Parts: sequence; structure tokens; C-alpha cells
Amino acid sequence: MRPFRRKGSDVVARLDLAEAGIIGLLLEQLEQLLEAAEDDVAGDPVLARLFPDGHRGDPRLAADYRELTESALRSGKADDLATVRATLPPDGGDVRLDPEQAGAWLRCTNDLRLALGTRLEITEDTEPPDEVTGEESQQLAVYYWLTSVQGSLVDALAAGRAGRR
Repeated sequence: MRPFRRKGSDVVARLDLAEAGIIGLLLEQLEQLLEAAEDDVAGDPVLARLFPDGHRGDPRLAADYRELTESALRSGKADDLATVRATLPPDGGDVRLDPEQAGAWLRCTNDLRLALGTRLEITEDTEPPDEVTGEESQQLAVYYWLTSVQGSLVDALAAGRAGRR
């Protein structure tokens, strides 16, 4: 990956075919989870992470908060997924994002990292793998790669706000 860089008011990065494929697969998995029937995903820790309780001490308040906010949150996540999918070159190549699209990428990569991190039970003590040998180390490597994608986007956006090009 060539990290995100500022190009005028936009940010641009370059993904290779495999990287675009990984993001595409993660988008599909997240979309399936968000669209699944409630009975099929009840108690899923990823959904609990993506839609945390609004109040931990009072289940009634938490349920009321969820009722008021979950539909809008799901809709926003679906919109972000659609934006990322629309701006992701399926065969690799340049990703060019205007400020609104960059915001969708930030929110969506955050959701992808939360989902993957929850599945992998990542903690502050988790380290990147020294060698990528098995499925878990591959997923962990993807998590840290996705972190670098998000970090380069944040850096490019911050450079623009600071007036640097």
C-alpha cells in the first residue's frame, strides 16, 4: 500500500489487488453481520462492541437508549459501507477521497478494526505477529495493516488541516 497523501482537498492512496480484496471481504462480512436477523446474532460480542449500551448501570435506560439510537447508527454504518465499497478499486489502484468520503472511510475502518479486534480478543498487550504462519496470525496481521491504513488516512487529513501538502 502506498499510504494516504494529501492531493488538494482530497486524499489519495494506492492499494494493490490483494489489499483491495481484503478490504472488500471485510466489508462483506461486516455488512452480513449488520443485516443479519436479530435472532441469528443475539449476544454477538461484535455487535455489542459496535452498538454499546448507552447506560451500563441501568438495563432499562440502556434499552431505551438503544431503541432511540440503533436504527440511525445502523443506517449510518450502512451508508459508510456503501461509500467505502463505491470508492474501493476492486482490482487495486488509487483510492481518491473527498473530505466526506474520507470521513466514511475513517468510521468504517474503525468499525472493521473493532469487529476484527473483538473476534481476535485483542488487548493493549497484543503484539503484531513476528511471523505470519497460521490463520490467527494472518488475521492479526490484517488487523495491524488496517490500523496502518486508518493511521495514514488520519495523518493525511491532519496534514491538510495544518496547511501542509
